[in-house]
Amino acid sequence: MSKKSQQNYSDDLPKKLREDIENVCKEMRLNKTQREKLITVVNREYMNSSFEPGEAVGIISAQSISEPATQMTMRTFHFAGSVGVRVTLGLPRLIEIFDAKKVPSTTMMTLYLKREHNTKKQSESIAEEITEKRLRNFVNAVSLDLTNKRIKIKLKKIKKTQKEEIVSKIKKRSKVYKVGLRGNTLTIESREKKWSIKDLQKLKKKLLDLCVTGVLGIKSTIVLKEGNDWVIKTFGSNFLKIINFNEIDVMRSYTNNILELSQVLGIEAARNAIIRETKSTMQQQGLDIDDRHIILVADIMTFSGEIRPIGRYGVAGMKPSVLTRAGFEETIKHLIRASVRQEEDNFNAIFDNVMVNQQVPVGTGMFELIARLGED
Repeated sequence: MSKKSQQNYSDDLPKKLREDIENVCKEMRLNKTQREKLITVVNREYMNSSFEPGEAVGIISAQSISEPATQMTMRTFHFAGSVGVRVTLGLPRLIEIFDAKKVPSTTMMTLYLKREHNTKKQSESIAEEITEKRLRNFVNAVSLDLTNKRIKIKLKKIKKTQKEEIVSKIKKRSKVYKVGLRGNTLTIESREKKWSIKDLQKLKKKLLDLCVTGVLGIKSTIVLKEGNDWVIKTFGSNFLKIINFNEIDVMRSYTNNILELSQVLGIEAARNAIIRETKSTMQQQGLDIDDRHIILVADIMTFSGEIRPIGRYGVAGMKPSVLTRAGFEETIKHLIRASVRQEEDNFNAIFDNVMVNQQVPVGTGMFELIARLGED
């Protein structure tokens, strides 16, 4: 980079950022005035995004998120779509995210379609295809033949292919089942032994819950128009199966089940999901929080390679400082465990220094000044 091109740059601006600006100027063919304006804006944004060495960014982030969270509605739900599914919002949803709840109270997926399939007709067809349909949806009546110890299922008027699919699914469930089909009547009996009445009752319940078509876990779907896209919203989630559909645009589709997303797409995808879900929850309540605070929390939750909750069994419970752990929750347990294991506290954190009334290692407390006195 020439000396002439370095003009107007802030001394604090990293070399990589300067090179990126120069590349953008070349690609966009910016004139001198536009280039100077771009540099001014980047300099300002960079300085606004910086913080002083020794600043307690963790505490600031915690305060910046928790204080607005006190303004959130304690119990917020809304009924989405014509299916009337209750979607968790507000503080309960925020708690689910930061506690890394394995299964959210309302699991949902947002599915975008590839350009060639982005029509109302195809989106409705795909939504119908992925919605799970259990055997009970195809049944008119069920009866137990106690004499011959078998189950009779009278099906609705459905296509022959659907009948064959039902028979195939039941056979796959267990090799013990002997399945017969005559007209619209299914008969299921045991190949090996005669079932008792209790066995028949259990089997009846299992068979009616058997997923025949669609994707297991997707209970219902609605199709919405968002800008130029037809989007499928699902209630229930099975992201691993969904990404195998050629019509789905995997690059834009996502689920609110963060743990499932990490298992399918990896920890980076889970980190981005934590950021997105937190921002979305805050914005729904009209709260605006600096993205850097949310990003810091997401990094703390995922930097180890797995999702850890913010709590006694996660981030807070794994602090290296004994007094910091004891000051959070379960004080006696942490102190006894530390004494048994002969753990030491080096007082490198903030909270343990506050407890013993020492200067905290942040800000001006991070360093010591040594003055050399003159001979006078």
